[in-house]
Amino acid sequence: MSNKVLITNNQKAVKIPAGIKILVRRSCNAVLAIEGFTEPCEVSVTFVDNAEIAELNGQFRNKPKETDVLSFPLGEDDTYDVDQDTGAILLGDIVISLEKAMEQAELYGHSLQREVAFLTVHSMYHLLGYDHENGGLEAMKMREKEEQALAKLGLQRTVSYGIDVE
Repeated sequence: MSNKVLITNNQKAVKIPAGIKILVRRSCNAVLAIEGFTEPCEVSVTFVDNAEIAELNGQFRNKPKETDVLSFPLGEDDTYDVDQDTGAILLGDIVISLEKAMEQAELYGHSLQREVAFLTVHSMYHLLGYDHENGGLEAMKMREKEEQALAKLGLQRTVSYGIDVE
């Protein structure tokens, strides 16, 4: 599979743990595998701080406050732009506030890795056209798919973090 996940760090608020970039790539590929998306594609993931994501949220969603993740899909109705040089389908951009992810990981009592994996998976489903804004069945379907992807990564919600039980 020749999927490209471009990862950029534009923040200094949180030290990026070892292995997080590999986890982000695995998260993107888990969603693509579950969705049966076999064509080569490209996704951009950028790590920012709360100030930058609040600015983007204000600019693009008219909600000038911090949030955990923003998705900027390049596709519409299963039609995507294609990189003319590589032939890869351009799915879009994911922007994650590592600062917010760290706060939420502490709040929910799990690792930063688990939080970043969830936010990446969540955003990938947005890039593939899923939506939860209206709630109901669509939101439930998206949540189930997210859980399926996290299970594929070995990060089910039922796992207790920090405790090795043999």
